[in-house]
Amino acid sequence: MEKISRKTNWWVGISPWIILGAVLVLVPLFVFMTVENINQQKKSTTRLLLAKGAALIRSFEAGARTGMMGMRWGGFQVQRLLGETAKQPDIIYLMVTDSKGKILAHNDPSKIGQRHGAGLDLKKIANSPHVNRRQVSGKDNAKIFEVFRQFAPTRGHTGSQVWGMRQGRLVATDWCRPHIITGGPPRGPDQVIFVGLDMGPVEAARKEGMRHTLVMAIAFLLIGFAGMVSLFLAQAYRSAKTSFSRLKVFSDNLVTNMPMGLVAIDMDGKIASFNQIAETILDISSAEALWKMPDEVLPRPLWKLIDELKSNRGMIEKEMDCPVKGGKIIPLEVIATFLEEEFEGFLGYVVLFRDLTQIQHLKKEVQRSQRLASIGRLAAGVAHEIRNPLSSIKGFATYFKERYREVPEDQKTAEVMIQEVERLNRVVGQLLEFARPMSIEEKPTSLQTLIQHSVKLIEGDLNKKQISIDTDMSPEIGKMMIDPDRFKQVLLNLYLNAIEAMGEEGRLSVTLRRDKDGRNIQIVISDTGAGIKEVDLSHIFDPYFTSKSSGTGLGLAIVLKIIESHGGEIGVESHPGEGTTVTITLPYSREVGAP
Repeated sequence: MEKISRKTNWWVGISPWIILGAVLVLVPLFVFMTVENINQQKKSTTRLLLAKGAALIRSFEAGARTGMMGMRWGGFQVQRLLGETAKQPDIIYLMVTDSKGKILAHNDPSKIGQRHGAGLDLKKIANSPHVNRRQVSGKDNAKIFEVFRQFAPTRGHTGSQVWGMRQGRLVATDWCRPHIITGGPPRGPDQVIFVGLDMGPVEAARKEGMRHTLVMAIAFLLIGFAGMVSLFLAQAYRSAKTSFSRLKVFSDNLVTNMPMGLVAIDMDGKIASFNQIAETILDISSAEALWKMPDEVLPRPLWKLIDELKSNRGMIEKEMDCPVKGGKIIPLEVIATFLEEEFEGFLGYVVLFRDLTQIQHLKKEVQRSQRLASIGRLAAGVAHEIRNPLSSIKGFATYFKERYREVPEDQKTAEVMIQEVERLNRVVGQLLEFARPMSIEEKPTSLQTLIQHSVKLIEGDLNKKQISIDTDMSPEIGKMMIDPDRFKQVLLNLYLNAIEAMGEEGRLSVTLRRDKDGRNIQIVISDTGAGIKEVDLSHIFDPYFTSKSSGTGLGLAIVLKIIESHGGEIGVESHPGEGTTVTITLPYSREVGAP
């Protein structure tokens, strides 16, 4: 059987259920990591804005502190500093309020005096150095990230100014006065600085990052899903391919080794399949037949049958005589039909056939056996009826021979009567022997010795006609379980028939060998005689069939019966003028020591 060898990737052999389980475990982890990544981006954005706001507050305080150390500042300088600082990108507003939320300074002067920080504990914030944050909405619901804390530009200095509202104007007040008691300067009014940052660009970047993360997550999920589906498909394809390969090997072996000839015709009308049995029966090689039109290579009866199928879309079953190469006629049993598929429709034709030669031969053998059995039963009854009168006739002939001893003519007549009665009695004896069941006494016998002894018994006949004899006996063949007397009778009968068929200076050959398979044992007896006519060849083992003028026709019938009683077979090949070859085949199981 054809062997299938396929090199596949190692991952194809992994069960898809393992991959599915791994995906079910990894998907929640992947989703969690994606959400966590989005949260981290959000936190990073918040930290970035908070740090930016705190840096702006420190920068503004540093600018204010630097101005106060060089000169006395007024509201105009503070307002200007606020406006200049607020011009930086992403800053929506920058303001200073008191602890009650009243705006003391703003980058937009129109906002001064308004209230800001509703909902916040500004008193607490104004007295704490910690930076705070919150998210508020501006115009058009724009998101603003607000950073605020205590406004203390003079933290760490012994003198400075603070700002307050007097008569509706922002003024600077010197609250650093000389003092006698050591300690910190007196505190000015509590103030809070607010920075409003535009969250639009940062939020857009955050959303873009989040969108990118989601897109990557979805892409990875889709890739994973596609990989899982691909693995399932690969498994299904591999399984289907393996099943198809096994089915193809099975069908190819079935077609090749089926005991019938097969010819398949495709939808184009060409021969698509031609198995070994078809090659043997039709004596046509597959190389000659494949992809040819049937009428180019097949015998006429077969391709005519295909033409008949085209008009009759049923099944044709018949027996026919089919001519093959060399003019030989082979009897065939043929079954032909068309192939049809449910969806694709017509696919072609298929023709199955087998050689009926052996079957017809077996039928003839069965008929001959039945005929012989009938003849045997008839012969047994006739022989018993004949033997009693023969005994009486022989007795009277003997009586007249003694009584007319002085009359030579009468004595001679009586002698002839006795001889004919004895010959007739021998015939009746052979007939009875043929009719009754064959009894054999098996014993271990050397066929080499048996053949040599049987050849010596016919040396006189061989020398009389100057016939040479050749013997070729394989020494490796051991003793056989046979009846030596019966087998000697078979050999002598065949020898005498061969000698009688040959003229002067003929040649007789006796060969002992194994058959082509090296198992069964064969005895082959060949002569150079006149041969047997083809019309007579199939009747030579029939009782009373003989071409000899003095023969009884029972010799070969008895030979056949002896061979069959040993479980063997006998075959004859002969052509007129070319001699005759008789082959006796004994089963290997009769060899002593055979399994």
